[in-house]
Amino acid sequence: MLVGDLTAAAERLLDSARARGTDGRASATTLRGSLADLYELWLGHRAGQAGIGGGGSGVALLAVGSLGRREPVPYSDLDLVLVHRDVAGIDDLAHALWYPLWDAGIGLDHAVRTPKEVLDVAGRDLRTALGLLDARFLAGDADLAHEIIATARQQWQRGARSRVAELAEAVRARWHSAGEIGQLTEPDLKYSGGGLRDVGLLDALAAAQLTDRNSDEVRAARALLLDTRTQLRVELRRDRDVLDAATAASVASAWGMRDRFALARELSGAGRAVRYALEVGLRTGRRSTKRIRGLRAKRKPLADGVVLHDDEVALARGADPRADEGLLLRVGAAAARGGHPIGQGTLRLLADTAPEPRAPWSASVRAELIGLLGAGEGLYDVVEAFDRHGLWGRLFPEWGAVRDLQPREPVHTWTVDRHLLGTCVAATERSTTVARPDLLMLGALLHDIGKGRDRDHSELGAEIARSVADRIGLPDGDAALVSGMVRHHLLLPTTAMYRDISEPRTVKRVARAIGGDPLLLELLHALAYADGCATGPGTWTAWRAGLVAELASRCLQIIDGKRLARPEPLDTAQRELAEAAVSSGTAGVTVSVDGSVVTVTAAAARASDVLVPMTGVLALHSLEVHAATVRQHAGTPVGVFTAAPRFGTPPEATLLREQVTRALHGTLAVHERLAAKERDYACPRPRQVTPRVSWEEEDSPQRDVVLMELRAGDRIGLLYRVACALRECRAEVSWLRAVSHGTWSVDAFALRHLDGAPDHDWRQQVQHAVIAAAAD
Repeated sequence: MLVGDLTAAAERLLDSARARGTDGRASATTLRGSLADLYELWLGHRAGQAGIGGGGSGVALLAVGSLGRREPVPYSDLDLVLVHRDVAGIDDLAHALWYPLWDAGIGLDHAVRTPKEVLDVAGRDLRTALGLLDARFLAGDADLAHEIIATARQQWQRGARSRVAELAEAVRARWHSAGEIGQLTEPDLKYSGGGLRDVGLLDALAAAQLTDRNSDEVRAARALLLDTRTQLRVELRRDRDVLDAATAASVASAWGMRDRFALARELSGAGRAVRYALEVGLRTGRRSTKRIRGLRAKRKPLADGVVLHDDEVALARGADPRADEGLLLRVGAAAARGGHPIGQGTLRLLADTAPEPRAPWSASVRAELIGLLGAGEGLYDVVEAFDRHGLWGRLFPEWGAVRDLQPREPVHTWTVDRHLLGTCVAATERSTTVARPDLLMLGALLHDIGKGRDRDHSELGAEIARSVADRIGLPDGDAALVSGMVRHHLLLPTTAMYRDISEPRTVKRVARAIGGDPLLLELLHALAYADGCATGPGTWTAWRAGLVAELASRCLQIIDGKRLARPEPLDTAQRELAEAAVSSGTAGVTVSVDGSVVTVTAAAARASDVLVPMTGVLALHSLEVHAATVRQHAGTPVGVFTAAPRFGTPPEATLLREQVTRALHGTLAVHERLAAKERDYACPRPRQVTPRVSWEEEDSPQRDVVLMELRAGDRIGLLYRVACALRECRAEVSWLRAVSHGTWSVDAFALRHLDGAPDHDWRQQVQHAVIAAAAD
């Protein structure tokens, strides 16, 4: 068989698998078996042609990795080892095998070694030792192959205990860098925690007899992960293991699932099962090593009825979960604070005997809950352990609705349950800034508990939170505060991002919404911080934090009965910049950089447009505009723009100032240069994204001002194109807010019609122009 026949046959198999997509996951399983048969047939034929004989030849071809397991996925590398007993001309034999594969563009991970070299490398290199556990004979000297395979497994069994610590360290490092399938919205099916690499490690631990064989749950998780990885590559026709949202939708559709969220929830559950099983397996291996060394386990008291035994949290002698309702939570809090795992025997005993606390909970039990929620990063592992044994659901039956739930908002990085725990962890940093840190922790745990249903999650969540608060025994006033936190947890950040918070009416509306309660305002401010930090990397920026803090401060002034004056639209320096520009006939521009935040103030030399040239220049430098205001002074517009780099560091301030000045004078070809940049650095946009525009009246005494909100796929130059469209429609922008959510953008504009009232016809004209600009 020619190598060209091999690649063509592989492509035909992929075409056939895509056509059989309606068969569901069965088509993925069939494809892997067919690929294994194809590769084995070609390699066997090629080995014979190269002169690799049978028994007694002293040369054997082994498959390791996915081909060794007979489960190669499309576009995966072939992992091959050519073993020989110091055979002359072995390099020529190897080249006869490797070069045709390289020439065909097939990925190849190869080695040529003697039996001694194979075992020596496996003894030094953990990856090689693990790979040999999957080794399988393909061609040549079968006796040699089986000897190597058996000896490698025996060597692993003898030395595995001494390598558990090394293995655990490598696993932790990979989890830290690749995240965990059970928590991510776009996981790596192979390398993320709970992925296929971890399934292989579970097999390795079982091969060394350090753990039992995989459970039915882990075997089912492995099958799902492997089928999904296969179908992912069928859909993409390339080597990729990160399951993005768009491809997840294609996979779900091919398998007849409801949508990508249904697939994601199944994958999340599978990843959590694998990750937890490996965590337990590694701990079991470490304990086994200690017993062999004869090390005695020490017991150290941690809390009433809780001890640290052999590096695991356990129950003290005489502790009885049936007679102590707070013991379960005390165990969890002790484990979370110290970063220690809870022993499996302890978890099983608690699952069998710990009752659900009687409603309403006592103050002591409630205090144990707050202690657990405020314990920091250790909360993640404790809740996972509790949840795996049915204990977390015993405390919070409402958790089932958000467990493994994928968020529908693209800004979110984590599953909803992981986000709630992350918010608790982040809230501990603000616990000393509020008068009631206990209520802050409860609000953090419950703020998104209403997600996944058909109702507004804030409204439904507030009802659920009230029910939980009553069950755990909070007084009426405290229960109302927790419910209010959940109901209004988006109020401060949403208002700060999409409204003019310098407008007193806007601030008064927020104060009215929370009933003028200063404690609720304080809690909402802290919760906004924790929620933003737990949403995803880069979500809670210094700029956003400043807006929310300013809004909270102005609300507190209203609540305290102070008169809230509208601040001057321009400060002294900005007014002087405008006056100098008018008198000199030259545009005035200042640029300041604070960390990654760039503030550009520009005053035109005459009453001309500021928004279009400014957004154009900022886009040329890959700066995302977060906020802008355009005010009039001395007969000229003054624009103040706040922006930050999409990536990297801000541009040099002098260069930016020079280009903004030229753009305002019309001597910089902004449109042409931006078009070239868009061609050269085009960013992929979300599939099937239709720009949408909505309107409402601005909360301002100026009745001629309306608010327009645009939701569209984000890209370089989006705001510039929209600004051009608004200029053509004679729309003046007094302020704007722009927020990017991954590849999506949500932008709010306060608009005034330069030639009259913002009536329905004018709004329709603006809407059509803006949608066309955003979709272009």
